[in-house]
Amino acid sequence: MRKLINILRGRLFLILLAVILSGVSVIYLTGHGYLFRAVQKTYLKGYLTTNIDDHSDFENNVVRAGVPQYWNRHERYNQTPLTDTLRKELEDTQTVGFAVIKDGRLWYEEYWDGYSDQSLTNSFSMAKSITTMLLGKALEEKYIRSIDQPITDFIPEFSNDSLARLCTVGDLSSMTSGFDWTEKYYSPFNPTTEAYFGNHIEKLMLKRHFSHQPGGHFKYSSADTQLLAIVLKRATGKSPATYLSETFWQPMGMEHDALWSLGGGLEKSFCCVHSNVRDFAKLGQLLLQKGNWNGTQLLDTAFVERMTTPNEKAFHAGEAMKYGYSIWMDTAHQPAFYGMLGHLGQRILVVPEKNIVIVRLGKSKDKRPINKGVLDTDIYYLVDEVMAMTAND
Repeated sequence: MRKLINILRGRLFLILLAVILSGVSVIYLTGHGYLFRAVQKTYLKGYLTTNIDDHSDFENNVVRAGVPQYWNRHERYNQTPLTDTLRKELEDTQTVGFAVIKDGRLWYEEYWDGYSDQSLTNSFSMAKSITTMLLGKALEEKYIRSIDQPITDFIPEFSNDSLARLCTVGDLSSMTSGFDWTEKYYSPFNPTTEAYFGNHIEKLMLKRHFSHQPGGHFKYSSADTQLLAIVLKRATGKSPATYLSETFWQPMGMEHDALWSLGGGLEKSFCCVHSNVRDFAKLGQLLLQKGNWNGTQLLDTAFVERMTTPNEKAFHAGEAMKYGYSIWMDTAHQPAFYGMLGHLGQRILVVPEKNIVIVRLGKSKDKRPINKGVLDTDIYYLVDEVMAMTAND
């Protein structure tokens, strides 16, 4: 009897092993091999999604800094405490770094959980805005003829797609491309997950197609920005990381090198610029100053205005317009603001009327229902509470 039990156990083991191997084979054969990496880098580390410290999980290109230009401290630096409401909001959402720039000077900063002004964390979708800033430079430097230039001039692989031939580089920046893409961050069987964890991001983009008329309605899509990275790399002949270093990182005197994670030789432009609070704040300050940095026009003023103005063509009549060219905004809020937003609550917010830039980096975001405007609840806490803090300065 014992011998029979051992035989049955052995056969059961072989059956289970065969099932597992068959499952692994099916996953690879159906093009879902990225799932193993996704599971390894998230669930097996105790996360349900990506995390702000994941640059070590991927290959990266370095965004080289040059001679650093340090923030001047405001005469009121850290003299006004966080409001109780704001502190609770920041701590409840596992904020790791927070700063306020007022009148071009560092007015407040604070760090949590062992992070500092030198810590590099993931921008997530704030990188979309950075990529569009690179588009602005490529236009200035004549690598790209105009914002209305067809993408097929740079991506001839789409030349046989009748809808693709109508798509412009501006459509990619404003997310009106009509590209076939579904944006989900918590689904493993989703192209966004494959783009994040896979090793063939350019191949992934080029094997898909366009499903709607370009230039029409806004549809948030990481693929649009990733296609824009392909355009930029082919137009400039430089990697996005190198181009970012040359055009902004070094001229603006960023304090530290940044990292830009790769998806198989190409930067993941829809996410994954890893930098710190102070250097991220400079990007917001550049937009606030209409592209001017210490007297040098690094980004064309008209292009900054295009980025930070709602794209009326992208929204239906009566619909709240909240997106320009890779920049989110609420023009109805008092005071009006715009900003770069990323997964898990990464924020660079600009309040032009008050000459203020707000940066928040952290591990999660407020998921309570929107109760004030058209954007996420936490954004309004940040803006409103900082307005209260700075009211007397």
